[in-house]
Amino acid sequence: MKKNIHYLITIIAHFLLITSTMKAHSMKILCIMHADFETPGAITTWAQTNNYDFTVIKPYAGDNCKSLTDFDMLILMGGPQNATDHATIGYLADEITLLKQAINNNKIVIGFCLGAQLIGESLNAKTEKSPEKEVGVYPIFLNSETNNDPLLYDIPKTLAAIHWHNDMPGLTQNSQILAYSAGCPRQIIRYSDKIYGLQCHLEITKEGMETLIAACPQDLQPSTFTQSQKEILTQDYNIINNTMFKLLERLINL
Repeated sequence: MKKNIHYLITIIAHFLLITSTMKAHSMKILCIMHADFETPGAITTWAQTNNYDFTVIKPYAGDNCKSLTDFDMLILMGGPQNATDHATIGYLADEITLLKQAINNNKIVIGFCLGAQLIGESLNAKTEKSPEKEVGVYPIFLNSETNNDPLLYDIPKTLAAIHWHNDMPGLTQNSQILAYSAGCPRQIIRYSDKIYGLQCHLEITKEGMETLIAACPQDLQPSTFTQSQKEILTQDYNIINNTMFKLLERLINL
């Protein structure tokens, strides 16, 4: 009897391993960029390490995204655009169309900064001005709602995150704020079981921050929550990126 149970457990374990491997190799991820200086960063490393089918497109440079459907996960990066400009900027309007299709087709969707705001816009939740401009690395604080959240349930209640924004995502009737910072009350939002918006960044690497600083030096004008270039570049981005890796692994299993 014990041998039969052991054999059954072995068979199940092998089945789960094979299923997991097949899922990893078949996972198709579509990533939308909004500026050359805001890349997927650590997300690219994660996707390549796991041999996922990872496609990056740049609608602002002419790539067409409106009719794309062959993906399992949609990732939207940050950028200098205003999310409310989708009414007048054609490619942002196309992204809203893509987002609505992805949501209706039960795809996994995650956005960062501008990307999070566009998710809100696609759900008729209007982007709003953040109480404070935030530029640099500042802590975010996870609330009690994260205790049962599939991505954040065991993540430290206080963790370092990257910020580079003036605005914040809008809220729907059913959305749930999961994290906030001293300067912004909406840092992580769960719009539904498979849709998350992060006003903050966990994906930007140190090299990515160097690129961002070079591209947008005007954003370093002093404010209550703006760090100097030296302060920004002395942060530990490995810790921040490792949190990103953990959340992404959980996200693909939703």
